[in-house]
Amino acid sequence: MIQSYTLLNAADNSGAQKLMCINMRNGSIGSILVSVIKKSFLIFKKSEMLSTIIIRTRKEFKRKNGIIIKYDDNAVIVIDKKGNPKGSRIFGAIAQEFRKSSLSKIISLTNEII
Repeated sequence: MIQSYTLLNAADNSGAQKLMCINMRNGSIGSILVSVIKKSFLIFKKSEMLSTIIIRTRKEFKRKNGIIIKYDDNAVIVIDKKGNPKGSRIFGAIAQEFRKSSLSKIISLTNEII
């Protein structure tokens, strides 16, 4: 679960490195949230607010078939207002649940699907 003031890693090449979640009570994989940049490259300024989507959480989640999945870090992807990712690559593995959602663009940018 992702809560307010949780530090997150950026898993794409949009320019953000570290973000902090604001305006979320209990977020899980696939949730859209508002984040503030804590560390970035030259593209984004520090303390700029962005829309992001959660792709990995440290808190385990259980699928309907009984498999439990847990990642090593909390990671997000920076998205625009239409829901398209701003980066052109996604680093690390993402969950299979993104195939069923309307965010199929994210699946095409990654190499590993769990």
